[in-house]
Amino acid sequence: MFERKIQNTITEYFNGEREKILVIDGARQVGKTYIVRALSKKHFKNYVEINLKDDYDNLKLYENIKTTHDFYIQVSADSNINLNNRDDTIIFLDEIQVYPHLLSMLKPLNQEKKYTYIVSGSLLGITLKHTFIPMGSIDEVKMYPMDFEEFLWASGVGKNVIDYLRECYLNLEIINESVHKTILKKFKEYLICGGLPDAVKEFLNSNIIKMRQVHEQTHNYYSDDCSQYDIEHKLKIQRIYEMLPSYMENKVKRVQARDVDNKKHARMESYADEFEYLIYSGISLNVNAVSDPKFPLIQSSSKNLIKLYFNDVGILSNILFKNNIRAILDNDKGINLGSVYETVCAMELKAHGHELYYFDSKKVGEVDFLINDYDNLNVLPIEIKSGNDQNNFRAIPKLVKEDGNYKIKKGFVFGNKNVIIQKNNLITLPIYLIMFV
Repeated sequence: MFERKIQNTITEYFNGEREKILVIDGARQVGKTYIVRALSKKHFKNYVEINLKDDYDNLKLYENIKTTHDFYIQVSADSNINLNNRDDTIIFLDEIQVYPHLLSMLKPLNQEKKYTYIVSGSLLGITLKHTFIPMGSIDEVKMYPMDFEEFLWASGVGKNVIDYLRECYLNLEIINESVHKTILKKFKEYLICGGLPDAVKEFLNSNIIKMRQVHEQTHNYYSDDCSQYDIEHKLKIQRIYEMLPSYMENKVKRVQARDVDNKKHARMESYADEFEYLIYSGISLNVNAVSDPKFPLIQSSSKNLIKLYFNDVGILSNILFKNNIRAILDNDKGINLGSVYETVCAMELKAHGHELYYFDSKKVGEVDFLINDYDNLNVLPIEIKSGNDQNNFRAIPKLVKEDGNYKIKKGFVFGNKNVIIQKNNLITLPIYLIMFV
């Protein structure tokens, strides 16, 4: 079993008072079911797993359950084990989004304290947004593909090495060159395989063909999963999703409403349902534009100027390069890896709990990412460089200029070189150190 950071959250829940039910929300194939199953079996004598999507597609035994009593009877009939009490029995409700009425039932189930529960779903974000959930009944946790640090753990990189890198990041100290070369190579491998656990497993087994099959299948799952919509909405969702790589390769990377239906005067508001699905399902990461970068960023963000990234960089690198992994590993000068680098950084920042924004100003220019710096009640701009020229930027120095208009205290530029330089308020760092932001 790959070590995942969410293990700590789940273990703390199992060992705590369990006053609310833990709900794990994430896209398909990010590893939710596997990690919940493994930890549940470790902590509880009796383990019951109910895949509600399988039930919905077949017997629909849970479709008309309206009371907790009916629920207990059905679970007992399904489990084939002697259910006891909440200290030794856990019930895992997987893919609960297919039965929203069971989400509303979680509060009385938890209040009766008959058993312990844990819940997950792959399209849960959308369901939660449109379902009444009694206040104080759940703790929702987002789960993402494996981040770069988790990939390093899986790849056998010692935690002492990661601790050394963290100290270099915090103290702005240059990294040992041999360590830099090793970790940069691992970072490029991560660009290839991404963080879907099944893809990581195949990559570590040196089976690139099977790894790419995981990427291809997952990409198809994500495209097809919007089946709860009517055909018109479904086709628009799929159209936007399939256009993401082309947007990332454009000079202007934000999504253009006119491209969805080839309507010149289309407005973003016309596709609110489509964007809601792509974002709340977890298959796309949204980055909203900000023209006035002041803390907190949500106050000045624009919902109509949006960039979308795939939730996993392996899906993108499969679309762009298929099995030609040397294009990434060898840093081919003829290949533009800008969209790949930006995608992996969006993944990393999102997995660390950051809401993502980008700076866009005709007068000043564009900066790849802005995040809220809650420690300093300020804004942190981040620029990503995929090539060898880490000094080719226009806008970010103006944002962090000490006597400038924006009062931003520092900014980061991440690139491939082994340099850690602070010039005025701008700090240049190796790309992989973004795992500590």
